[in-house]
Amino acid sequence: MNQLLIGWASRDVSTDKPVNIPGQFHMRISEGILDPVTVTALVIDNGEDLVCFLSADLVVIRSGLLDEVRAKTAKLLPGFPVLKIIMNATHTHAAPSHYADGGWGKTAGGISTPSKNDVPVEMEIASGDEYRDFLSTQSAEAIAEAYRSRVRGGVAWGYGYAVVAHSRRVTYSDDLSQRPGAIKNSTHGLNGHSAMYGNTNDPNFLGYEAGADHFINLLYTFDSENRLTGAIVNVPCPSQCSEGIYKLSASYWHETREAIRKKHPGVHIIAQAGASGDLSPRILHYKKAQERRFSLKYGRERLFAEEFERRDIAERIYEAFEEVLSWAKKDIRTELPIKHVVTTASLTKRLITKEEYEADKAMLAELMTKPFKTDGTPNENLRHNSVLVASRNRCKRIIDRYEKLDAEPKLPMELHTLRIGDIAFATNRFELYMDFMHRIQARSPFEQTFVVQLCGVPGMDGGTYLPTERGEWGRGYSASKYCNIVSSKGGQELVEQTLELLNQIADPKPADGSR
Repeated sequence: MNQLLIGWASRDVSTDKPVNIPGQFHMRISEGILDPVTVTALVIDNGEDLVCFLSADLVVIRSGLLDEVRAKTAKLLPGFPVLKIIMNATHTHAAPSHYADGGWGKTAGGISTPSKNDVPVEMEIASGDEYRDFLSTQSAEAIAEAYRSRVRGGVAWGYGYAVVAHSRRVTYSDDLSQRPGAIKNSTHGLNGHSAMYGNTNDPNFLGYEAGADHFINLLYTFDSENRLTGAIVNVPCPSQCSEGIYKLSASYWHETREAIRKKHPGVHIIAQAGASGDLSPRILHYKKAQERRFSLKYGRERLFAEEFERRDIAERIYEAFEEVLSWAKKDIRTELPIKHVVTTASLTKRLITKEEYEADKAMLAELMTKPFKTDGTPNENLRHNSVLVASRNRCKRIIDRYEKLDAEPKLPMELHTLRIGDIAFATNRFELYMDFMHRIQARSPFEQTFVVQLCGVPGMDGGTYLPTERGEWGRGYSASKYCNIVSSKGGQELVEQTLELLNQIADPKPADGSR
């Protein structure tokens, strides 16, 4: 009864075609592959219920990607419960774009004649639609392979410590928007007492808006001979060390996989980002000490800009992986209850005020008068023009949201809550601020709760930041009207609706209240 069947599969989804790399306001066209970007599938089935985890080295999941993966999986595996596919992005800023073509006048060699809503292009750029078709096909095939290769096995779990994330929201005693020369536009957002990646060498620097989370949650899988076959590694930090490069890369997850596989050849890794919308792997106030550390530790020149940061992180994750494995494997479970509930959460949207609406209408009108750059190199022109179009589009989205808010005050979101024995998983589509994860974990009835951010949702785009109350107070990038579809009130609604479901799938308490 409840015998676990476990299957794994992975695919390299890199491409050598010149694709757009999303993650910045400007377009970056890839110039090769630094290291592989991958998708990895894990199916855990006990005969009564199942889950399919699908981890992807992407910045976010958009343009109907999850819908395509599910549709193709259904064709490969008739009868498979495709709603139970949990697809998450690791948030690398160096992955190929799977976004729908459009919004820029794509041509292969030769400048396009764009409308005012398109980015003019003077170079070859591969189709995002074409890549999405490839990506969704590879993902569905990995899921089918994982499902068909299920064999009896077991799982073990635990948590450890790995310093990966740091707070990236810097707080000041004064309001930055009131400083002389303060920038106020749609790409920089509207700073207040906080700023994303703010300068810490400032006399008004007070500290960081929030702390960081150094827990690492781990679920290991084993075959019938208790040999390690893979692991879910959940780290509350986006994979964005290499966020400005022009080569494809999984960022620190590449070095992490390499370190683990050096000790455990052939194991599969599901990489998950816990809630970390206000966190990043970037140190802000100890930069000189970090450079000395790297100089003495590695003793040579970097092969690429963020190499040492990535290696340093991977070493810490690997050490945590091994430390937890050393004791977690003493308690391998081969029979466990699984309960996987998929529902729709309803979350209060962020209000766009009449004043904000009018301000963005005026800003858009001004931006529409700005001409495209044509006197630079193709890359210089593309960078400038793609930022201009991004600026316009952010204003347009504010206008659209204001006009639809009365009719659509809530955002629907596919929400997964999953029980595997005494641990649980809970998903969301956002770059979720850390505090919301702690609110869920602190009140969860399970001994360990893996919160997984940036999960794909059907019928709409994923992503966008979801800030806390203090984030909204501090304002700045990631806590501005441009970055937040859902308000902090909606964030707490996510907490409460998640906890309600977690309590439903947990074992009922005995009458005396003991566990």
